[in-house]
Amino acid sequence: MKILVETSARHVHLSLEHIEVLFGKGATLTHKKDLSQPGQFACEERVTLRGPKSELKNVIVLGPARSKTQVEVSATDARTLGVKGVLRESGDIEGTPGITLVGPCGEVTLEEGVIVAKRHIHMTPSDAEALGVTNGEIVWVKVDTDGRSTVFGDVVIRVKDSFALAMHIDTDESNAGACGGEIYGEIVRL
Repeated sequence: MKILVETSARHVHLSLEHIEVLFGKGATLTHKKDLSQPGQFACEERVTLRGPKSELKNVIVLGPARSKTQVEVSATDARTLGVKGVLRESGDIEGTPGITLVGPCGEVTLEEGVIVAKRHIHMTPSDAEALGVTNGEIVWVKVDTDGRSTVFGDVVIRVKDSFALAMHIDTDESNAGACGGEIYGEIVRL
């Protein structure tokens, strides 16, 4: 079974409180484009990430709002910003570095929330059954590309009824494997 491999560039998930601080009282996220995961979308809103060493401007916000603000960057981005690149699953932000988010109406300084997302595959329970995997399992995924085919290890399986089958890697991983355009991978047993 082939799995779509998508590159997840740096982005921010915001809480309702932080949306208002960054974009103004009563502000809501403006839907720009649906993402592959049902209910998830890219927003018109952008923020600047300000770290101890430098800034990254024009960072996309993804919706909908979350209970806690989270910043997802690549390891290269983390070094550029001057923060530790802590590898975590989405939502697991306890003990991670903080950063300052700058919007057109204000700033938010996070005490924690910056992660380098672990590579993962979203899938439904029926996908998991067909692939012979379980939620939380760690697998290997082979990706054939022109001149840079690779096998990604340490890929986390994430199973939920509302997910659509897709693997997510960050820009560093995508560049290393020449994973531009429409790329598919398959779980391999080593």
